Amino acid sequence: MPDTPAAPVILGNEPGSFPRSVLAERHPAIIQQVRDAFPYGPAQHRALDALLKNCTEGTVQPLPTDAPDRAQWAGWGTDEYAGQSWYDIPWLWSESYFYRQLLGAVGYFGPGAWQGIDPFRPFKRAELDAPETDEELAALDALEDKSPAERGQALLHGSLWGNRADLGFRLSAAGAESASQAPVPALVADDSDRLWSLLSGTLCLVADNAGRELIPDLLLIAHLLDRGRIERAVLHIKSHPYYVSDATTTDVVDAVHRLTRAPGAAATYGRRLWSAMADGRLTVRAHAFSCAPLPYAEMPADLRAEFAAATLTIVKGDLNYRRLVGDCLWAPTTPFADVTAHFPGPVAALRTLKSDVITGLDADTEAALIAAEEQRWRTGGTRALIQVRP
Repeated sequence: MPDTPAAPVILGNEPGSFPRSVLAERHPAIIQQVRDAFPYGPAQHRALDALLKNCTEGTVQPLPTDAPDRAQWAGWGTDEYAGQSWYDIPWLWSESYFYRQLLGAVGYFGPGAWQGIDPFRPFKRAELDAPETDEELAALDALEDKSPAERGQALLHGSLWGNRADLGFRLSAAGAESASQAPVPALVADDSDRLWSLLSGTLCLVADNAGRELIPDLLLIAHLLDRGRIERAVLHIKSHPYYVSDATTTDVVDAVHRLTRAPGAAATYGRRLWSAMADGRLTVRAHAFSCAPLPYAEMPADLRAEFAAATLTIVKGDLNYRRLVGDCLWAPTTPFADVTAHFPGPVAALRTLKSDVITGLDADTEAALIAAEEQRWRTGGTRALIQVRP
């Protein structure tokens, strides 16, 4: 991005900052949740205790010599950051490495009985099986009376808001107009018209979370395929468990099963997805870089070629947004097109704001947000955006 002024990379060492609270408070809580979710043995408990102490008080350590991805992580940064405090290195990197170390602590990479067991699966399943999911899927029935354009817009907003999908299903054109008249609209940037204009051919959708956030993504894909808005879709998910709720292949299967078992319109969507996967119109991709602690500007050549061949890539969620634009403290009015100029094809971001990174706002929106909420709008999950770079 040679024409874009540099912005400081976000670290976790600023007292009172959101990144520091994640490292100091959220990560220890996640260790406890994982510990309580499975009847792990003494070896796992010792490893979890060691990780807790290390990530809160110690310094970054390389992976064990027998770790299958030791060399890969060395190239991704452990050689550079080893011996430094978790708080003094890029936050994106320290967050990602925490989850890699957590998987190692519970024996995910084996060998052993716990090899390949997702430590976050109980949380994902509980959300997928929650009564709220039934309510959100039942809302699909009401969409059947809408025009294809209205249905598509509702499904787009369902995908945008993730586990607030019920809001998205209710969001008609009138609702969007009402929101736009609010002092500070929930949608702080809206390039949805441009997004619709780019849909054709092959769509890559880079998923974020599993459960009630993945289902709306799948519903949107099913609708686009059914209406002929795209010819095929490639759903990019994580190659292994990551960031508690990030979607893996198992989570995709669980979500499709959840739809096919549901009553009403939800089952129809599920059958469409099943058929599309069977005939190749929908494929699932789990590239190793999906779990890298690096921005997409550093993606490998084979992944770059895949995105370059797509008619449009939709990048979902907060973490993927951070990786797309760079996990930096950009001025909020920095053009989205500038910070995504590295991406090899047309790209759209659908994101609920849950971290400090933001680009592409107009000055009036930024001023209104600051006046209304100071900085809480950046991390509270009450604002969202749809941004597109053709």
